[in-house]
Amino acid sequence: MTDPVDGREEPETSSTPAEAAPDAAAREAAKAAAPEAAAADEVPAAAPDGADAEDFEGPRRRARREREERRAAQARAMAIEQSRREAKRRALGQAEQQPKPSHRGVIRGLKVLMWSALIAVLAVGAGLLLYFTPIMSVRTTVITGLVAITEDEVREAAGVTPGTPLLQVDTDTVAEGVASIRRVASARVQREYPSTLRITVQERIPMVVKDYPDGPHLFDRDGVDFVTAPPPPGLPYIDTETPGPNDPATKAALEVLISLPPEVSGQVSRVEAPSVAAITLIMFDGRKVVWGTTDRTQEKALKLAALLTQPGQVYDVSSPDLPTVK
Repeated sequence: MTDPVDGREEPETSSTPAEAAPDAAAREAAKAAAPEAAAADEVPAAAPDGADAEDFEGPRRRARREREERRAAQARAMAIEQSRREAKRRALGQAEQQPKPSHRGVIRGLKVLMWSALIAVLAVGAGLLLYFTPIMSVRTTVITGLVAITEDEVREAAGVTPGTPLLQVDTDTVAEGVASIRRVASARVQREYPSTLRITVQERIPMVVKDYPDGPHLFDRDGVDFVTAPPPPGLPYIDTETPGPNDPATKAALEVLISLPPEVSGQVSRVEAPSVAAITLIMFDGRKVVWGTTDRTQEKALKLAALLTQPGQVYDVSSPDLPTVK
């Protein structure tokens, strides 16, 4: 056969059907064996002799199966425990709805009640014993604050019999009895256990004096006429129509005297108060102080203390803004 390119002739090759048949058979056999080899590669290990292929499991499958079995067992145990707790909780809930009385609490309450009753009985008994028996009775009476009043006067006004139980002494009644003495301004009565009664007296202090047909009457700072007796030296006289604790002119005159400094009040011989708006002070040396009303009393008292250092006969502080000396 001649080559069309170089014109050379190539030897002819040819195959007969008998020669081509073995090659075709070999190719078909190779194709058939290829799937079997692939399938053999996928099997990790051959089943042991005499064992069924369906019953065989590898290590991984066995481990997975064991883990699943353990998880299932844990789940069953947790479900059982949860059911037990729910049953217990329901049982406790029913017990709270219908609580049974505690014998221990009842006994404790009875003990407390018994002791409380016993203490109350003892307290009442002790009180009755002290109230009705002379265990703590008045054996000593202490009186303080006396100047012109005698202790016998106070004891008589108090009216407390020695030996009287202290709890039976009404201190308010005793104080009122002592205060009924004209010279007493106030009285305080105290029990001092086991057997002492203390009476504290505050006597009235004379502030002014006024002459009456039966003698001079002494008045305290409240305008109370508490005694008829000779006045202490230097006590100023009061000149009002109706001196007393309810007289406005008396109250105004006493208010002026109380506001004066000690060095000024010691020079006052008489206070004249025909009305609350016309108060006049007369000094021991004859000088006269025109006071006027009780307005701005403290300011007037300070101005008067300065004015009295100046020579004069009439000192007018009725207007504290313009005090004058004549």
